[in-house]
Amino acid sequence: MAMSKDFKDYGRRKKKVCIMCTGKDVNYKDVDTLRKYINDRGKIVPRRVTGTCARHQRHIAREIKRARAIGLLPYTK
Repeated sequence: MAMSKDFKDYGRRKKKVCIMCTGKDVNYKDVDTLRKYINDRGKIVPRRVTGTCARHQRHIAREIKRARAIGLLPYTK
């Protein structure tokens, strides 16, 4: 029994592309960009949700922690 292409790809999602690999840079002073990587509770969103690669996820986490330390981002909401 042959499966159709639509049925075979059911449930698969398109792989997210790391935006930092495409050229966008994230800095601790750019609070609006960093807010995309924290949830409503103030936690850092995991890379399987954001679509960043492991290297850039560590960079984003470091920049969020820097922004929290100097008071640009809250630790909790």
